[in-house]
Amino acid sequence: MSLIMRRGFLASVIAGMVVFSPFVANAETHQVSIEGFSFMPASLEVSAGDTIVFTNLDSAPHTATALDGSFDTGRLSKGQSGEITISSAGSYDFKCNFHGSMTGQIVAN
Repeated sequence: MSLIMRRGFLASVIAGMVVFSPFVANAETHQVSIEGFSFMPASLEVSAGDTIVFTNLDSAPHTATALDGSFDTGRLSKGQSGEITISSAGSYDFKCNFHGSMTGQIVAN
């Protein structure tokens, strides 16, 4: 690789870091409780790049699983938390795999 090509590559990497660094710096963490066989809140508006922490407060196990397969906390027993990050804008419907009537929605801008 020539010196000019290496400099061009390095410049593009640095430019990418500058473009995406505000995105990472502004990411937020949101909390969703699982209690009484419900997600609280059941509807959540976030930004792409944000993290959502699901915490099970019920004695029964639960999951938070996207219907489109984009995320799954896995089995959460009482007191356990699962964390997911929403990578892109869109609407994400989710449910508990153990209790199909437990549903929610995340809308990411």
